[in-house]
Amino acid sequence: MSKKEILTSKRTGDSCIHVKHKSGLDILIREMPGFSTVYALFGTKYGSVNTTFKLAADKEYTTVPNGIAHFLEHKLFENEDCGVFELFAKTGAQCNAYTSFDKTCYLFSCTKDYTENLRILLDFVQKPYFTKENVDKEQGIIGQEIRMTNDNPEWRVLFNMLRCMYHNHPVQIDIAGTEESIAQIDADLLYKCYDTFYNLNNMTLSIAGNIKADEVLAICDDMLRPCEDKGLETVFPDEPADIVQAEIREKQSVGASIFNLGCKCAPDKENFLKKEMTASLAVSYLTDASSDMYNRLLSDGIINATFGGEVFAGDGFFSVILSGESENPDAVRDAVIAEIKRISEEGIDEKTFNRIKKATYGDLVRQLCSVTSFAGVMINSHMAGCKPFDIVDIVSELTAADALDFIKNELLADRIVLSVIEKI
Repeated sequence: MSKKEILTSKRTGDSCIHVKHKSGLDILIREMPGFSTVYALFGTKYGSVNTTFKLAADKEYTTVPNGIAHFLEHKLFENEDCGVFELFAKTGAQCNAYTSFDKTCYLFSCTKDYTENLRILLDFVQKPYFTKENVDKEQGIIGQEIRMTNDNPEWRVLFNMLRCMYHNHPVQIDIAGTEESIAQIDADLLYKCYDTFYNLNNMTLSIAGNIKADEVLAICDDMLRPCEDKGLETVFPDEPADIVQAEIREKQSVGASIFNLGCKCAPDKENFLKKEMTASLAVSYLTDASSDMYNRLLSDGIINATFGGEVFAGDGFFSVILSGESENPDAVRDAVIAEIKRISEEGIDEKTFNRIKKATYGDLVRQLCSVTSFAGVMINSHMAGCKPFDIVDIVSELTAADALDFIKNELLADRIVLSVIEKI
């Protein structure tokens, strides 16, 4: 039997529905009457980093070529009868998919016929169709994609940084793999990975908008094939705390030199969301446009308005990245390291921190009123082992002391990597 529960935010009163479906699938539903759109994501906790795995019945781990999760995403859009894009085009819906480091999602957005679009989504993701011919064809297509991203300066500056940061973790490998790794992929490997990771017990459906939960669940009852939980286990190679090297530079034909300044932090699976949001507030504080460091670098022409920061974290990896355009990225690195040292010694200004925290909290509350954003929040939070409204509660309770503790103990100078794409 399916199990249903109502999840409610204790702070805003907003709610959504979580159903553990009898098929094994987790379903998250947010009814938003009066909205014109519907947005749905059907995803699996399977990304580019999940290259070593086994099921409970297996004696040994299986390791597959890099890029296979992304390859599999491409191939599911092709079935025996016609392309999936054609089916969605007939209903007027927009569809797409993406593979990240730790998940793969298939999605649609529509303003009408959401029930038909949901049927299409659930149907094609559950019907793999791989042959030698279509796999060989896709190798050529993805090979071109890899060559294109290798020429993309934003992509290069990121992965150059990750290769300097991580010794063994597969996050350092391009999501699409390499031309050499995808050449090893065949139909049998695709079916093996599909059967392993596209088990409904490893998947989530998130849908929000002008919908009715009973209609969604009736379609799921009709379309989902029951799956046995086979005890999937994924592992990663041991990753030391230190970095590989502190700096990497490359020249490309770009309008302005760009940089990624990354700091390798310790992953925390048990408290992932709290650490992620603490890091986000700390990074916002560090890069705040009202800070002395920001304004000094800006007035000296060392940075411009592109300067900013983000948290980059997932299964077995956690880092913060500051990025932007600069013809003197060494000066940015020196200023950031000096600012981290100053904050660690002098503390955090409570007034500035509270302003940043309130702005972050406001952004999160606004997401509750967005069909697209909240559907994304539901699937991302569930795959991270959290509930959709946890993030609002966590941010509301974070303090300046939490951010200071993160800056002092995680943003260490000897774990900082500078990656630069210099203008030729």
